[in-house]
Amino acid sequence: MPTVGTVQGLWRFPIKSMAGEPMEEVELTVRGLVGDRAHALIDVETGKVLSAKREDLVPRLLDCKAAYVEAPRAGHELPPVRITLPNGTVVNSDSPDVDGALSEYFGRDVRLAGSASAVAPLLHPGFFAQAGSPIPANVSPFVDLYPVTVITTATLTRLSELAPASRIDARRFRMNVIVDMTETGFPENDWVDRDVALGDDARLRVTLPDPRCVMTTLAQDDLQKDGDILRTMVRHNTIEVGTAGPYPCAGVYADVVTAGMLRTRDAVVVS
Repeated sequence: MPTVGTVQGLWRFPIKSMAGEPMEEVELTVRGLVGDRAHALIDVETGKVLSAKREDLVPRLLDCKAAYVEAPRAGHELPPVRITLPNGTVVNSDSPDVDGALSEYFGRDVRLAGSASAVAPLLHPGFFAQAGSPIPANVSPFVDLYPVTVITTATLTRLSELAPASRIDARRFRMNVIVDMTETGFPENDWVDRDVALGDDARLRVTLPDPRCVMTTLAQDDLQKDGDILRTMVRHNTIEVGTAGPYPCAGVYADVVTAGMLRTRDAVVVS
């Protein structure tokens, strides 16, 4: 099959809704990128997972940086995550003071949970039923839908053309894999129910378009809050996701067919 592009970027997000870390290579397992979304903040009062969408509860969560102190490996215990808060506080996930430091910063009682903790998964069975897509097995409870997300530079370029006053930056979309392509438009819309080979070993099965929400519009780092980004997707790339209804989309969700190493500059083949 012809190569459609190459892997431009790989991103892992050790803690849900915190800033991620770019990588040159990473192991892919059936659960997704090793160490991706392995932790999340839990609101002590409600017991619910906190998201950057709740700016009233956890402001500037996207400005909190999370990176593993060393590269995690499949089949091994995950190393600690170094958390850097906007106020300059640095604390590791295995520190006995981590919950206190996070609670003090956010001004509410929170705790940092690992994916093995007894929390309710975020997966939504009703959505999967409506979308006509099976519920994935063996994924982190902190994954919204499927274990891997993919977006193309073609989609980012097209959104930039449609919203020239906005900064369409890949960081806004929080994707695991960014595929560099020369064409424009939204090519990954046509990848649903197709296989995507990345390099020599890894292979994904694209399951759904990625429905987008207010997360893409929030301020983070040097990016300003910008509601036009979501409005642009609503106007130009609203897709019927099964029978779940129309959603503004950018990128796709995928399941893992074959595990392997992912590397930037790997060839990408869609079949």
